[in-house]
Amino acid sequence: MTLGDFTLDVSLEVPAGGIIAVMGPNGSGKTTLLRCLAGLEPVEAGRISLAGRVADDPAEGIWVPPEQRRIGYAYQDVRLFGHLSAVENVAFGPRCRGAGRAAARRRAATALDAVEMTALARAKPARLSGGQSQRVGLARALAVKPEVLLLDEPFSATDTDVRPLLREQVRAAGASVVLVTHDPADAEDLADEVLVLEAGRIAS
Repeated sequence: MTLGDFTLDVSLEVPAGGIIAVMGPNGSGKTTLLRCLAGLEPVEAGRISLAGRVADDPAEGIWVPPEQRRIGYAYQDVRLFGHLSAVENVAFGPRCRGAGRAAARRRAATALDAVEMTALARAKPARLSGGQSQRVGLARALAVKPEVLLLDEPFSATDTDVRPLLREQVRAAGASVVLVTHDPADAEDLADEVLVLEAGRIAS
């Protein structure tokens, strides 16, 4: 994948329901890879297929907008809407995918319960700790019932005692997962395969 002056020399295939962990130093291209898969960074060369559908292929003139890709994305910096409660943040994704207000709220409530955040469902982001915000961010990614789940350091601020629960929710999603992490424990516990990126290339 080529993006301006930065080249990602990456070829990967995640089977349905499989989990690949991507590790590597800062600046190696891990987050850029996720952004390309999500459609937030259109590539200048290369090909991206998600769940059997070509999402990005400049040579063929194909580019699927992010909102039309069946993905869930948990950002490293979470990016919750400050004016919305936790449950409203999680319901936002299903609403954008066409769910009615009541159905979206039900899915949001279920997703928050799965990450044990029901007690803070009505809280605004300013009231949440970093770890609590990450749990809401993961619930938001899961609530859209994605075929592909993109996770960028999703547990980095969470307490160690809650991480097994969050990992289990990732497994239970049944999606194809690309997990960016610096934590070997996350990679070892979750991933079927581990890739190491260095300067935009797969080192191992």
